[in-house]
Amino acid sequence: MDNSEQNEKINKKQRNNLRKTGFYYSFLTVVLVFCLIQIGYGAILNVSKIISYKAKSITLENVLKDAKLQNNDLKNEKKLVTSDNSLEGIARNNLKMAGEDEVLIIINKKVETPVKKETLFDKLKNIGFKKKANDSKYIEQEIEKPYIPEEVLEE
Repeated sequence: MDNSEQNEKINKKQRNNLRKTGFYYSFLTVVLVFCLIQIGYGAILNVSKIISYKAKSITLENVLKDAKLQNNDLKNEKKLVTSDNSLEGIARNNLKMAGEDEVLIIINKKVETPVKKETLFDKLKNIGFKKKANDSKYIEQEIEKPYIPEEVLEE
């Protein structure tokens, strides 16, 4: 029986060792699976960021190209505007300036105002009404209006 007891003790020790190693293996497996999940999630996240940054980079490159084209257009327009002939044309047409030994003649064109139809309210507004003290009738009274010239010409 000694042998059988020893065998049983050895079997119990082996079983305990097997249980411990099985527990360690299963724990390591869970940790490794968790690490793999983290690595996969990080990889997916990084790939999506790379794609979005690439799209932003392409968009910014297009904006830069457009800005360079607009900058070149503005430089060409600046050259045109700052030339002597262009500045002289602006001064003559917009600022009403004349060159040396030149006489500037400005012709004012008469601006016609549109004719407005006179309504009953306008007629009543132009004519003042005065009430007699004892009578309920109204008497028309013309109001003097100041003279306002239609157009003032500058010389």
